Amino acid sequence: MIKLADIARQPVATATILIAGFGLLFLTIGDPARELFQYDREAVLAGEIWRLLTAHLVHLGASHTALNLFALILVFGLLGREFTLGQWAWVSGFAVATIAIGFVWLRPELLWYVGLSGVLHGWLAAGATQRLSRGHKDGLILLAAVLLKGFYEQLVGPLPGSELASGGPVVVDAHWFGIVGGLIGVWSLRLHNRSTAV
Repeated sequence: MIKLADIARQPVATATILIAGFGLLFLTIGDPARELFQYDREAVLAGEIWRLLTAHLVHLGASHTALNLFALILVFGLLGREFTLGQWAWVSGFAVATIAIGFVWLRPELLWYVGLSGVLHGWLAAGATQRLSRGHKDGLILLAAVLLKGFYEQLVGPLPGSELASGGPVVVDAHWFGIVGGLIGVWSLRLHNRSTAV
């Protein structure tokens, strides 16, 4: 039987619980939290740069929060052991940074954004790539799935039913930027490992 104390001793599991906790806390606070922490282009350009990070912790509502937290548990349940907590933080930094750069410089028409899905796509791409590099063929299936989803969304738009499930508009560019950031993050980890091994 799995005990809560055993889960808390796993750093990645603890980080997952903390991310989920913030998501639930901000959901409970509601509109004031969303308005303060969402990506808001004008506010970011005026200096409120924390929104580039906190936007990933606030959601449209209960269904959006539930969808993202379920995906969070699924991603780390499948791939959580592929990296250490520090490596996950490294990959997360690249995913968040790539999404921020993409929003600010490549998508000036995007005025606001909330949700964890962009970073989730980055985590999935990075974890699948790492799993594949360790010889697990299911990593190829996961990587192909997230890349195909990203390409589909760029060409066609959100998956059917995703806007209904999340309770609002789906910003597919966040998914694509997250995938790119996750792949850059895992690639940079490999470069770092090679340079320290020499």
